[in-house]
Amino acid sequence: MTQRFRNPSQGWVEGTYVFPLPDNSAVDALKMQIGERFIEGQIKPRQEARAIYEQAKAEGKKTALLEQQRPNIFTNQVANIGPGEEIVVQIEYQQTVHQSGGEFSLRFPMVVAPRYNPAPIVQTVEFNNGAGFAAPSDPVENRDKIEAPVLDPRENARINPVALTVNLKAGFPLGDVKSSFHEVDIRQDGDQTRTISLKGDAVPADKDFELTWKAAPGKTPSAGLFREVTDGKTYLLAFVTPPTAPDAAAPPKREVVFVIDNSGSMSGQSIEQARQSLALAISRLNPDDRFNVIRFDNTMTDYFKGLVAATPDNREKAIAYVNGLTADGGTEMLPALEDALRNQGPVAAGALRQVVFLTDGAIGNEQQLFQEIAANRGDARVFTVGIGSAPNTYFMTKAAEIGRGTFTEIGSTDQVASRMGELFAKLQNPAMTDIAASFEGITAEDITPNPMPDLYSGEPVVLTAELPQVKPAGKLQIVGKTGDQPWRVEMDIANAADGTGISKLWARRKIDDFEARAYERQEPAALDKDIETVALAYHLVSRVTSLVAVDVTPSRPANEPLGSAKLPLNLPEGWDFGKVFGENAVPPDGTERHGAATPDGSAEPEQAAAATPEIASMMAAAPTAKAATLIARKTSTVNLPQTATRADEQIMRGLTMLLLALTAASGLAVWRRRLKGLITPGAKRNGL
Repeated sequence: MTQRFRNPSQGWVEGTYVFPLPDNSAVDALKMQIGERFIEGQIKPRQEARAIYEQAKAEGKKTALLEQQRPNIFTNQVANIGPGEEIVVQIEYQQTVHQSGGEFSLRFPMVVAPRYNPAPIVQTVEFNNGAGFAAPSDPVENRDKIEAPVLDPRENARINPVALTVNLKAGFPLGDVKSSFHEVDIRQDGDQTRTISLKGDAVPADKDFELTWKAAPGKTPSAGLFREVTDGKTYLLAFVTPPTAPDAAAPPKREVVFVIDNSGSMSGQSIEQARQSLALAISRLNPDDRFNVIRFDNTMTDYFKGLVAATPDNREKAIAYVNGLTADGGTEMLPALEDALRNQGPVAAGALRQVVFLTDGAIGNEQQLFQEIAANRGDARVFTVGIGSAPNTYFMTKAAEIGRGTFTEIGSTDQVASRMGELFAKLQNPAMTDIAASFEGITAEDITPNPMPDLYSGEPVVLTAELPQVKPAGKLQIVGKTGDQPWRVEMDIANAADGTGISKLWARRKIDDFEARAYERQEPAALDKDIETVALAYHLVSRVTSLVAVDVTPSRPANEPLGSAKLPLNLPEGWDFGKVFGENAVPPDGTERHGAATPDGSAEPEQAAAATPEIASMMAAAPTAKAATLIARKTSTVNLPQTATRADEQIMRGLTMLLLALTAASGLAVWRRRLKGLITPGAKRNGL
């Protein structure tokens, strides 16, 4: 992936770009290009990388810093960009593709949606070192790092253009290949390969790109095994679709708690997708099932006073209620989740409790929610349905994993019937449980994920393993149960296909295993050390490690000041700006601001508007008090998320003079690998 930072101003600037990547990506390379020169990024502990960057910035050296704020949110900071200068940053990562049933998919997120970040609330107070004072616990980690100014699409043209090409090498004869949300050109290069590119030169970064493909009839692979040999070890990547269990004589009785997000970020197309999806789910309940509906924004309502029988009358009332919901307000998700997990009464004998959560996941307090699920899930299973053009897939994937459920994505109303149909199959059929993997003939191995998660209809077992030998002989054995039916699959390691990048994927999953222990409140310092050790050894960006690149020669004169600001983002497609940020909001002093903030915090609209036309739309002014205090619509300003700002947010200085163009070419540059079966194990420059 290539990001281009261009400075059209007459001053020296530092730019910070907040951008998304797939939540399962293994980010392993950073290159900064200055003219014809390339500077390789080095992996360092997070604080050390930050110190190196800050020192280089102060010395006038060109420098870039890539940090992870969430597994799906990253920041790229580039300092000392001279007047009229362009700096190119290349980022590489590895990723497996997703399979559900016979469909494979690859999703490339393009914009970080505004997050609702709850204010700090003191739940527990710890007094350290006998100081006599304690600070409130903050539910949002790095809240200032995941916030960025957002342009009002009603008054500003879309920015941050993306060019994208996918070179698909499936490893099996291809059937349907299509893009879910963008118009594309598809060229067939052979029965197993396609080249997919966006129509036109570029598209704005305002929604996820999703590519799906299926095998030709009768050609869908049921298993795959790949290996990489490096540093005297063998790394395996395996997938297998478990055998289908015979149909049960009768489906189990279910108790389903539906939770629907109707906050402001769900306005527009998202709430329509959510209403249609939930109405369809309610209509598919069996008469013996029980259910309830909880809706939430910054308030919460249980439609029924506890679980009720899924009679035709109750289903009809619930559907009418859902169809009447509108989207507005903040996203206080924790109370609704607590209600669904704790307050629905005991599970009836012989029944299966399921919680189905429909949301865009536009929140910043993910850890708080993960801990709630881990602590209070009990025997219930949590299923998440991601809604909208730019959902928080990290939150919903991990919430479903901790909740022993599964995650379903719906990005348009056209997908409601098919994607919800897949979810119904998972809700109504027994899960695949007790899944375990081992090796025959090999005494030492490290398998991830650990433990293996439960799976549902159409989902494959996907695992990675580190083996201490070079191309060892033996068999990989995977066992499990579907309902009461045991199954077993064996794969000969000698038949594994060669690939590259698998060691990085194993390390990324190993880090995920460590992170999962934090939800169980294990010792954080020890876990951080374990994560740092793996990340440094495999050159991966993580929560505790970063990539930093520094030019050796200073370029900014010592007497030249350096301006600094975050680059503005687009509002995700389909979102209603007024619902997210508020209508006609003004700063705390009651005066409208349509220009850049001056150093003392006052506004000077005319002076800001007098800036050069190409940088006028990049000027930024941020609120200094409660949410929804600043929504400016002039082209001389950008906006900070209403529900993603904090009370002490600093005023941005009006020095945002960067234009950013994000391009992704040569198979997205970072998706440089060959597809064989389910996954993408290679690292070939022109190959996805």
